[in-house]
Amino acid sequence: MEARFKADLVTGVTRGKKHESGDKHVTGAATYVADRLSFANQLYLHAHLSDYAHARIKAIDTTTARSMPGVAAVITAEDVPGALDIGPVYGGDPLLARDVVEYVGQPVVAVAADTADQARAAAHAVRIDYEELRPILDIREALEREHFVLDPHRQERGDADGALQRARNRIDGELEIGGQEHFYLEGQAVAVMPTEDDGMLVYSSTQNPTEIQKLVASVLGIDMNAVTVDTRRMGGGFGGKETQAAGPACLAAVVANRTQRPTRMRLSRRDDTLMTGKRHPFLARYQVGYDDTGRLSGVIIDLAANCGYSPDLSGAIVDRAMFHVDNAYYLGDARVTGYRCKTHLASNTAFRGFGGPQGMLVIEEIMDRIARGLGLDPLEVRRRNYYDGAARNTTHYYQTLEQDGLLDEMTTQLVESADYHARREAIDTFNDAHRVLKRGMALTPVKFGISFTTTFLNQAGALIHVYTDGSIHLNHGGTEMGQGLNTKVQQIVAEVFQIETDRIRITATRTDKVPNTSPTAASSGADLNGMAARNAADTIRQRLVDFAAAHFRITPEEVAFWNGMVYLRNETMTFEALIGLAYQSRISLSSTGYYRTPKIHYDRDRAAGKPFYYFAYGVACSEVIIDTQTGEYRLLRTDILHDVGQSLNPAIDIGQIEGGYAQGVGWLTTEELVWDESGRLMTPGPATYKIPAASDMPSAFHVDLVESRPNPEDTVFRSKAVGEPPLMLGISAWCAIKDAIASVDGHRTHPVMDAPATPERVFWATRSVSDASTSRPARHAGSERHRSDRAVTE
Repeated sequence: MEARFKADLVTGVTRGKKHESGDKHVTGAATYVADRLSFANQLYLHAHLSDYAHARIKAIDTTTARSMPGVAAVITAEDVPGALDIGPVYGGDPLLARDVVEYVGQPVVAVAADTADQARAAAHAVRIDYEELRPILDIREALEREHFVLDPHRQERGDADGALQRARNRIDGELEIGGQEHFYLEGQAVAVMPTEDDGMLVYSSTQNPTEIQKLVASVLGIDMNAVTVDTRRMGGGFGGKETQAAGPACLAAVVANRTQRPTRMRLSRRDDTLMTGKRHPFLARYQVGYDDTGRLSGVIIDLAANCGYSPDLSGAIVDRAMFHVDNAYYLGDARVTGYRCKTHLASNTAFRGFGGPQGMLVIEEIMDRIARGLGLDPLEVRRRNYYDGAARNTTHYYQTLEQDGLLDEMTTQLVESADYHARREAIDTFNDAHRVLKRGMALTPVKFGISFTTTFLNQAGALIHVYTDGSIHLNHGGTEMGQGLNTKVQQIVAEVFQIETDRIRITATRTDKVPNTSPTAASSGADLNGMAARNAADTIRQRLVDFAAAHFRITPEEVAFWNGMVYLRNETMTFEALIGLAYQSRISLSSTGYYRTPKIHYDRDRAAGKPFYYFAYGVACSEVIIDTQTGEYRLLRTDILHDVGQSLNPAIDIGQIEGGYAQGVGWLTTEELVWDESGRLMTPGPATYKIPAASDMPSAFHVDLVESRPNPEDTVFRSKAVGEPPLMLGISAWCAIKDAIASVDGHRTHPVMDAPATPERVFWATRSVSDASTSRPARHAGSERHRSDRAVTE
């Protein structure tokens, strides 16, 4: 019967509805953890941090701190009543250092006082006697000494060594890839309230409420059912609050348990940056064989990650880098090895893309090197290596691609819409006419696998109550960090019931409503939680259909929901009227929903399987201009075409694509982490660490979604994830900068430049290419046409 209704609900899926908290965000009305009203008798917590990267703790003197005004508690590792280690998967993360410190910024003592200023002053008064030990701060040294947090892992297909020996052409090289600070707007924050029966109510800015629940229970030595974690929203997360929110939450819980007073901890920007991990820096080494057309025949790639002092999530992050080192390309015979190197720095952790960006950057570097060695357009080399057909559609970990032709279609579309070839000619003409200013352009693809590579995490739950006035209470296991997850889940439930989203209220994610949740990460938030919510809504809707059919003596096929109304053969009633009637007839109007991703598996011993349910695709074309005398550069234009399946909310998806691209550009250009020789981070805030601003974005910025391409897999309304994949589109800007540098020598020399491409690195890479150019005969006469008109950048 519903087929007769052709109009869609205005606020259902596929509509560009604004963020459910958007008005609150821009007016400042949105409540974050630090905005919560203070509890009576509340304490404030501050940590004393290590000054050494590696040292033995000989003695801790807290006498002065304990005697200072307002101080209620001073705790060390000896005061933790339960387990000291808060490692998320593997051990190695003590809540407070006991015998040894392993990075500058590691918490050693925590001080609670009546005010934040009192706690800070007392924490600074703590005196610690150290015996300094030699730290390992360099990833190369850690790799050489096999100083690992976890054992290496290898993926292999075919005979990579033989393929290299037989290859017509070969390149060897290495690339250093910098890390990235999360720099969320809201720092790590928590407020804890002791409850009766030794329980804890924890308000945490976390992507992983269940993990906080588990670890708070663990450090207190109590059952998880005594701990409730509440997360309404975060002011950004990007992976930095998947595991690293646990430290402040557990410290506050220990103090609250000890004093029986509410306790709050909010890290300053400096302390947050010093205490918490970043995106993993990588050292990549590669050996590549290819034919005269640029097509790969064999590769050997070693990926070494700087994990910091503990495993954290490094095992899965390096795995993800290995899974994505092919990006969009068929590697031929391949051997990929991942190393998890231990250094005496803060433990690096999840960051948007989760290792995938680092792996992709390596193969894009290889594509550019091959192109310059053969004198070809890098885009042509890329397209020749795309996965295609039955013989070239299997990854190096033996997953078969189901949409292997989509990316080539998308590339063709973007080449046309971005006017790639005409602009390439115009750029060459410009570069021939200018000596100082050089333009560059690159079009790069993204193929990103969607699913947690830790298979058991691919599950989610939801809870729906329908009240007798027709309003709906919705709760799910995902967390909202600004990405619009709640808005999409609202739209999904509205679509099922065919009502306005305004009638659906989503409440804070709580561990006492939806238990055993997975972190909101791996781009899985809408896929998992949206499907769980849909399942719960479908259950209630089916009850309503069965009830209405029996009550009105019609067939279930004659019951239809549309635009807030229920159609019953020849009569209609409002949605709320049906709900009231169902309640009076004792029909349950509440349901849980559950979903687990099907078809995925990975055999680690065989290094083979299907770790991803599907892939999301994207292509980006970026154009830049550089000043060869200073290394400065500007983004001029960016064109993006991205695959989101059948979009749940195009407006939010486009916003995610734009934001992801900006964050990817920041990682690869301006965001540089610097440590001194003692292991102290020298870039702990915005004065020394530059995230991209609006002025860093291209003045011409075009984003389009692939149309009429619903996800072939059975996802929620055939949509695709959009959280992480767009970040890798920023690789096009990095490649465009290198393209501009290469033009100094007519694209005959590949620039040697690590990431990020800071102006300093651009300058020295340009100087190196220029030196190579002067050692060759001039390409043509007419160099008098060159001029240094810097006004072109204005």
